[in-house]
Amino acid sequence: MRKQRLAEELAAAERRSAEAEERARLATAEAARLREAVEALPHAVVVYDTAGHVVLRNRRSHDLEGGRHAAALVERAVEEVVAAGAGIRPVTQTLELHGPPPRTLQVTGTPMGRNGYSLGTVVLVDDVSELRRLEAVRRDFVANVSHELRTPVGAMGVLAETLADEPDPEVMRRLATRITMEAERAGRLIDGLLDLSRIEAGGVGGSDTLDVAAVVAAAIERVEPLAEQLKVDLVTPNGSAGPAVRGDERQLVSAVVNLLENAVKYSDEGSAVEVETGTGGEWVDVVVRDRGIGIPAKDLERIFERFYRVDRARSRETGGTGLGLSIVRHVATNHGGEVLVESQEGLGSTFTLRLPSA
Repeated sequence: MRKQRLAEELAAAERRSAEAEERARLATAEAARLREAVEALPHAVVVYDTAGHVVLRNRRSHDLEGGRHAAALVERAVEEVVAAGAGIRPVTQTLELHGPPPRTLQVTGTPMGRNGYSLGTVVLVDDVSELRRLEAVRRDFVANVSHELRTPVGAMGVLAETLADEPDPEVMRRLATRITMEAERAGRLIDGLLDLSRIEAGGVGGSDTLDVAAVVAAAIERVEPLAEQLKVDLVTPNGSAGPAVRGDERQLVSAVVNLLENAVKYSDEGSAVEVETGTGGEWVDVVVRDRGIGIPAKDLERIFERFYRVDRARSRETGGTGLGLSIVRHVATNHGGEVLVESQEGLGSTFTLRLPSA
């Protein structure tokens, strides 16, 4: 009887031991999954216990250090957030690192626990630099659109008021012409914004095989009336066939049109704008060269930004919207290519739309 009880107790102990081992195995697996989950987060994570000691941190928390001074600032911000929250309430602090490169970090401490029992604090460090940059771009974009539309709309209002009280037919005709010009200016701006929106939303260019010479010819046909009006010659490549690329015909024609219009508008009367196509193995180039006013070196890095103008006064005279080169850059990017520029103030500019060959 006693041996039987001992056997039963031994069997029970073995079961309890096996259950404990299973619980330990499950706990170890759960901890491993938790660590992997923390490592997979797109944020830096640091976990503190109630005594303020670090019990867990992922690799991204080390990636944010980036130098002694930056590391010290990040660590201090984390410690301040933990101390301020005291394991009771969430606390957020924004940290500006001047770099290089400059970065903006958002440090958020959140208490852990349940039923009033604290387990410590988890701190998330998020690099919000890109979000801040995009927000600044959005604000600038809205401000620029508002400003650019306000000018022609305001002018039309003033001209219309003047026209209403003007008895002279000749003056009325001139005022009506000015109203039409301002309306067309606003229309060009809106068309440019719609084109840019469509190109940005379109993403990667199409897969049609296109003859670059045909794309250039279509663009020249659209720009010829402007060139004739401004008495600028368009010198086109010889031959009817050229290298081929894969892409969206509408986007590519739009890009070449914008390059040609810019070249024509900023060229002197009687000068010429040259258009060439060529290939160099993996790449196909569309080169637009003018002998106009050129671009100052300080402006070359910014000319592809929306609404950026080198000469605002001349842009108003020529009816430019400040969107053309931004459209060209987006088209090039959509097609896996790039747009290059060489310019010398007073001597002219050369823009190259470089695309992968088909």
